[in-house]
Amino acid sequence: MSNLANQLVVAEREEVSRGIRTLLARPLLTEKDDPAAFDVVRRRREPLTSWFDYTLGWVLSVEARQGYARLSKVRMYGAEADGSRPARRLRAGRTPFDRRRYVLFCVACAELLSVPVTTVGLLADRVAQALAADDALPGFDTAQRSERMAFVDVLRILESYGAVTTLDGATDSYTESEGAKVLYRVQSDVLTRLLAAPGSPSRIAADAPEGEAKDLRFEELLGELTHERRYGARDGDASAAQHTLWLRHAVLRRLFDDPVLYRDELTHAQLGYVTSLTGRQVMRRAAEQAGFVLEERAEGWLLADPEALATDEKFPDDSSHAKIAALLLLDTLSAAGPGGRAVGHLVAEAEGLLARFPAWGKAYRSQEGAARLVEDAVRVLVRFGLVRMTGDRAVARPLAARYGVVGVDQQPARAAAVPQQQGLHADRQQHDAQQDERDER
Repeated sequence: MSNLANQLVVAEREEVSRGIRTLLARPLLTEKDDPAAFDVVRRRREPLTSWFDYTLGWVLSVEARQGYARLSKVRMYGAEADGSRPARRLRAGRTPFDRRRYVLFCVACAELLSVPVTTVGLLADRVAQALAADDALPGFDTAQRSERMAFVDVLRILESYGAVTTLDGATDSYTESEGAKVLYRVQSDVLTRLLAAPGSPSRIAADAPEGEAKDLRFEELLGELTHERRYGARDGDASAAQHTLWLRHAVLRRLFDDPVLYRDELTHAQLGYVTSLTGRQVMRRAAEQAGFVLEERAEGWLLADPEALATDEKFPDDSSHAKIAALLLLDTLSAAGPGGRAVGHLVAEAEGLLARFPAWGKAYRSQEGAARLVEDAVRVLVRFGLVRMTGDRAVARPLAARYGVVGVDQQPARAAAVPQQQGLHADRQQHDAQQDERDER
C-alpha cells in the first residue's frame, strides 16, 4: 500500500505540473481541441486552482460540462501594456489583428451575448447598427469585401475559442458573398470568460456616481477595470501582508509569463523580495511544482521547460524570415559589446544577407526591404528578451550569449544553411500574408 500511495503521489505531481505548463501556454483550453490535456486539468482542478491563486494570483475556472478551462492571466495594475502576443488571423500568414479587427471583435462579442443562435448576416447587421450608434467608432459597411474579410477573421478566431460553433455553412463564404448563409450556435459562457480582467465593465458603470460616468476619462475607467482589490486601494494604501502578496505576484507573474526576468527590470522592493530567503524559497518551490528548471544568474532568472509544454512561441525557429534573420543578426549584436549596433549597421548586414541568398526573403526585396527585415527581426529579439533598444541602437542582453556561435569559422556555415534550408516555406508564408493584404484592398 505504501508503494502504491507513493506512485499515486508521483502521478498527481506530474499531472499537476503538466497542467500548469499547458495552461500557461493555452489559457483557454477546450476539450474539443485537446481531450487529453483537458482531462488532466479537469481531474486536477483543485491543486491547479490553488497553485495559480497562491503563486500568481490568477483565477482558474474549469467547466467540465461545458468542456473548457479558462485561466485569467492579468498583469499587475500600472504595468506597461504588452502587445507582443496579439490575436492573429487564422490564415497562412498569421498576420496580427489590426485596430479594425479588435473593434469588430469586441462589438461582435457584445452582440452575441444576447442570442443563443444567429446567422452571419444577422450578426453583421447587429454589429453595423451598434457601430452606427457610436460616434467614436467607424461604421461597418458589409458591401465592402475588405470589411467582410475582417469580419470573417473575427468569426474564425471566435470559432477557434469555442465561443461560436458553426451549425451550417462555412464562415469563409461570407468573404465572397454578402448573402452567404452560415448558422452559428453561441456559447455565451465561453464569451463571458474571454475578458481576462479583475473587474467587470458593468460593475464599473454601476459604481460610478450618477451623472459622472460620461465625464470619466478612459484611463480612469481602465484603471478601475484592471485594479485588483486584494492588494489594497489604488492610492497605494495597503497593509504589510497585502504589500508582500503584491510583491510575490508581481515578480512571479513576470517570471512565469515571459522568457526571462532581469534584475534591472525590477523595482528595489521587488528585487529585495525575490533575493530574500522567503522569496527564493517561494520561487524555487513554484518552479519545481510546475516542472520547470530554474536557472539563476548574476543578471536574472530563467525558467526552462524541458518538454516545451509552456512554450507558445519558439526561438530559434525557422518558421519565418524574421526569426531566421534575428538569429543571424544576433551574432553581430553579441560581438558589438555594451554599445550595441546602430540600426543602420544592421540594415547593411541585412542587405548583405539578401544579396548572398537571392532565392531567400523575396518579400523583403522591395524598396526599404532590408530595413523592414531588420525591424521585424529586432522586434523578435526584443520580445524574447535577447535585445533592448536604446535610442536607435540595438544592444544585446545577457541571454543572447546562449545563442552565440562556438567558433568564428562556424558563422558562415550557419548563415549559409538556414536561409537555403527554409527559404521556400518562409517565402510561401510571406506570399500568403501579402495576398491577404491585396484581398483587403
